[in-house]
Amino acid sequence: MEELLIVDEASCGKRLDVFLADKKTQFSRSHIQKMIADGAVLRNGREAKANDRLRSGDSLQVRVLEAQELKILPEPIPLDVLYEDQDMIVINKTRGMVVHPAPGVSSGTLVNALLYHCGDLSGINGVIRPGIVHRLDKDTSGVMVAAKNDAAHVDLAEQIRLKSAHRTYQAFVSGNIAEENGVIRAPIGRHPTERKKMAVVPNGKDATTLFRVMERFSAYTFVECRLQTGRTHQIRVHMAYIGHPVLGDPKYGRKAPFAIEGQALHSCELLLTHPRTKERMRFAADMPQDMKKILHDLRRGR
Repeated sequence: MEELLIVDEASCGKRLDVFLADKKTQFSRSHIQKMIADGAVLRNGREAKANDRLRSGDSLQVRVLEAQELKILPEPIPLDVLYEDQDMIVINKTRGMVVHPAPGVSSGTLVNALLYHCGDLSGINGVIRPGIVHRLDKDTSGVMVAAKNDAAHVDLAEQIRLKSAHRTYQAFVSGNIAEENGVIRAPIGRHPTERKKMAVVPNGKDATTLFRVMERFSAYTFVECRLQTGRTHQIRVHMAYIGHPVLGDPKYGRKAPFAIEGQALHSCELLLTHPRTKERMRFAADMPQDMKKILHDLRRGR
């Protein structure tokens, strides 16, 4: 449901999140801020920020997604655990697994599996996303960390925000990239017409991806990407933006002529500082078999 609000004289100078919290009393301010961060609020046709100061006559388009009560049950789903202690758990997520429940998906997710395995997770992200510090798309495999308590969650989230936690990915992309390495700096926001997609847009959030060519083939390139920011679908959007979409990406590219479901994208390494001991730690996960098979076939000249 979308609603149009016009800012009156009395609300001039108010922060956007405060204004909306006053208007939408059924939602908490944190929920309002999440809506704004997710691009569900447009101010005069452009994505806004929670701390924007409003002017009289501003037009606000608010896409309201009613919160649904979901009972998240622990489920005995096998996990590939790379590391675990009292503060955090690092897993190698399989391709095809959704990270957290959402309307229409209440079981079979990583959160369901973690609740069964750990029993307790941090509560900062609420009942839907307990423990989830950062996400991987459903069809992206690889290393992820989840927090078991709130102190660990705050610390790990801050490392990601300050870029002291390094996330490295491997991907096969279409075409042959001319450069050996490069930096893609292009703001990402909601696609102007297709709301389920992200895109490089002038009023988007800053986004930076570093890439390095690992191996070249006639019609594809094997690359390593490092995230400096963590926008939704960032690598997928950025690689498509420079004309080299991730192989098999159903949203930003096209179906791959290889046996793989979804995009050939894998989180291969996570470097972080332990939230309690302050030890610098590195976690790695090998590419899944479907991506190894693609590499094997490409090397054989398929």
